[in-house]
Amino acid sequence: MSAKTKKFKQMLKSDQLEFIMEAHNGLSAKIVEEAGFKGIWGSGLAISAALGVRDNNEASWTQVLDVMEFMSDATSIPILLDADTGYGNFNNVRRLVKKLEQRNIAAMCIEDKLFPKTNSFINGEAQELAKIDEFSGKIKAAKDTQEDPDFCVVARIEAFIAGWGLDEALKRAEAYHKAGADALLVHSKKSTADDIFSFMKVWKDTCPVVIVPTMYYNTPVDDFDKCGVSLVIWANHLLRSSIKAMRQTAEQIFKERSLVSIEKEIVSVKEIFRLQNADELKNAEKIYLPSH
Repeated sequence: MSAKTKKFKQMLKSDQLEFIMEAHNGLSAKIVEEAGFKGIWGSGLAISAALGVRDNNEASWTQVLDVMEFMSDATSIPILLDADTGYGNFNNVRRLVKKLEQRNIAAMCIEDKLFPKTNSFINGEAQELAKIDEFSGKIKAAKDTQEDPDFCVVARIEAFIAGWGLDEALKRAEAYHKAGADALLVHSKKSTADDIFSFMKVWKDTCPVVIVPTMYYNTPVDDFDKCGVSLVIWANHLLRSSIKAMRQTAEQIFKERSLVSIEKEIVSVKEIFRLQNADELKNAEKIYLPSH
C-alpha cells in the first residue's frame, strides 16, 4: 500500500467533485503538482505527441512506462495513467499492472477499443469496440494481479464515441463494474454534456464516474457535481498551451535573430534549476563529496 494509491482512491470516493490535470513528462508533472492539483493524468495523447508520434500506440508501452517513471519520481501526488487498451490482451495488462506498481503509479485507465487504438476524436464512429466479455477479462486480470489493494483500475467506455448509444454504454458499465473496475470513465465527443447526463441519470452512484470534458468544456462544473460525477480530467491542456508558447518563441527568435525582446517573456534559467531541485544536489555534495 502506498500513499499515492491511497490518495487516488480517496479522490474517487470523495464527497466533492475532484480534478486532475494532464502531464506528459517529469517537468510538466511537477508543474501540475505546484499548481495545486491533487492528481495527474498521464495522457496517452500528450505523451505520444511529446515524443513526436501519433496517438495510435506508435510509442511502445515500455516507452510510455519510462515517461511515467520520470513523472512519478518528480512528484508526490498520484498519477492515473491513460493506458489505452492495455497494450494487448489480458496478459499484457497483467504485466503492465506489475510494472506500474513498481513505479508507484496510483491507477490506470483502459478503454474498450481494439489494439492498436486510435484517438477517440478521430473518426470515432468508425472505430470498433472490444467485446464486452473480452474487456471484462482484462479488468479482472488487472484486479487479480495488483498487490496494492488501493491500486485502481478505471474502465473507459467508448460506446458514445462509437455512436452506439446509452443502452450500450449502460450494458458495458454494468459488466465492467461487475468485473471489478474501481471506476468508469464515460467518454463523449459532443459539444454538450448530454451523453454524460443521460448516463448519470440511470447510473447514479453505483460506482465512481470519471469524465473528460475536452469537447463540452462550456458546461459548468457545478452541473457535473450535481449529477454525481466523481472526477474530472483536464486531459491535454498543458500540452496544447506549451505548443502555442514554444511556437511563438521559436518564430519570434527566428524572425528577430535576437533574444532581447523574448528574454523578459520566458522563465529564467534559475527557475529551471529550481524545478530540477538543483539545491538538493548542492547540499548533498557538501555531505558526500570530499572537500578540497
